[in-house]
Amino acid sequence: SGSTKTDWRAVASNGAEKKFTTVGINPFHQRGDDIESIIRNNDVSTLEDQVTKVYFYGAGCNYEDKIRIVSDAIGSIFTGAHIEIHHDLIAAARALCGRREGISCILGTGSNSCYYDGVNIARNRPSLGYVLGDEGSGAFIGKKFIQDFLYGKIPPSVHNKFIQEYPDLSIDKILDKVYSGYLPNRYLASFSEFVQVNISNPYLHGLVYECFYAFLDNHVCKYDSYKELPTHFVGSIAFYFQDILKRVAKDTGVKVGKIIKSPIEGLTHYHTQHAKENE
Repeated sequence: SGSTKTDWRAVASNGAEKKFTTVGINPFHQRGDDIESIIRNNDVSTLEDQVTKVYFYGAGCNYEDKIRIVSDAIGSIFTGAHIEIHHDLIAAARALCGRREGISCILGTGSNSCYYDGVNIARNRPSLGYVLGDEGSGAFIGKKFIQDFLYGKIPPSVHNKFIQEYPDLSIDKILDKVYSGYLPNRYLASFSEFVQVNISNPYLHGLVYECFYAFLDNHVCKYDSYKELPTHFVGSIAFYFQDILKRVAKDTGVKVGKIIKSPIEGLTHYHTQHAKENE
């Protein structure tokens, strides 16, 4: 789960799979009863009596109190299941690297990175969240774009397209959403969709380049072995803007490995292989 979307896979003992999707789950922004409601009001909850193990990887699940919130919410539905809660960075590392050494990065609504030794996260640069950090993320791109919009720094051609698409947008509405609204990081990230659709514009192309440069320079390039090891990326922002990401990586000496939209397929493979090995 990221802050915007959660992918679920139910895997039967014969290998059959069912796929589900819910909105994002993040214990920094949602209470336990909110999380329980998200799951209970989705088809995934129809399997509640059949599930024996749940492996949940989520944004915000890197502190004991936050892990407990998610674990209790999931446990209230899948009452007979063994439940493990892990940080989404572990999900990225396992999905991207498997059991190989590498640098693993998340570029979605938020951003993060780590050096993975093939088993554990051996080093991690702090992401700091959408207010202080999250460089290269959808929220970061959206924030930079909206900042330029409010400061009147956007080229007229982009400005005209933007106000046609968002005719009722005002500084008051933006500030209310960012400072008083629900899930402001998701709100900011929503503007990255406009950036993506109009990415052929030199200004928007340059904005995304600068955002990715900030991420690679502040995070990836701080790992000692970044020039030797492959650096992998997961997340919608990395996936849809991968041409620009590869250009920035080349300019900063970063060796790009895999770029995938979601970690769910890699994680499903990781856990089914682990189950077979333990049979």
